[in-house]
Amino acid sequence: MTDRLKGKRIMITGAAQGIGLAIAKACAAEGARLFLIDLDAGLLETEINTLLAGGATAGYAIASITDATAIAAAIERAAAEIGPINALINNAGVNVFHEPLETSDAEWGRCFDINLKGAWNCSKAVLPGMIGQGGGVILNIASTHAFTIIPHTFPYPVAKHALLGMTKSLGIEYAGRGVRVNALAPGYVLTQKVTEYWNSFPDPVAAEAATKKLHPGGRIAAAEEIALAAVFMISDECPFMNATCLTIDGGLSVQQHR
Repeated sequence: MTDRLKGKRIMITGAAQGIGLAIAKACAAEGARLFLIDLDAGLLETEINTLLAGGATAGYAIASITDATAIAAAIERAAAEIGPINALINNAGVNVFHEPLETSDAEWGRCFDINLKGAWNCSKAVLPGMIGQGGGVILNIASTHAFTIIPHTFPYPVAKHALLGMTKSLGIEYAGRGVRVNALAPGYVLTQKVTEYWNSFPDPVAAEAATKKLHPGGRIAAAEEIALAAVFMISDECPFMNATCLTIDGGLSVQQHR
């Protein structure tokens, strides 16, 4: 621990597993106070207990980011348990991949409700407090889908492009009020979602090998590697970084073919 995040009171959504959990652990190790949000009560409570046993200061709420009322209540609970939120990590999201003309209205709505509206619900809930405190930071976990297109993944990249637009818009709008808003764009990360993706193929081993071959380094990221970047972006080590996106994909989106 180096206390890089001492004084940060961070709300993290989708924090019970994967990238969100890795970020929570990294932030706790750097002295932050945490308030975690997820829909999976069992997983979240288990991970909270582990963090508390390790000496972290943390609270939590079981809530859907699509429910603005529940998020507002969570913000009030967070203020009572760890202090007013001055950093938000919008991590919660869901993969919605279809052929465009086969995308139902329900799937379109689910994609945007979780991947875009959910992030806005949380941002809208914390912004007044941040402005009142004289500043804060919001970090949106985007994706390389926010600026590249992979066929057959509609409408997920549409929502992620929009999330990047919201990042820039809010960053410009509230820069003069001391609030920084940025995005972090991971590529492939070794999470349960990626493992499930590989397992959806007749030959999961071959699917994994094909994914790794896309990357110049021949591997994909560990969730902990994404968390290291998140810690930096939330910290006071980059006070002039605003309304921008940092890509962490091992060079995947730069390389054309292999």
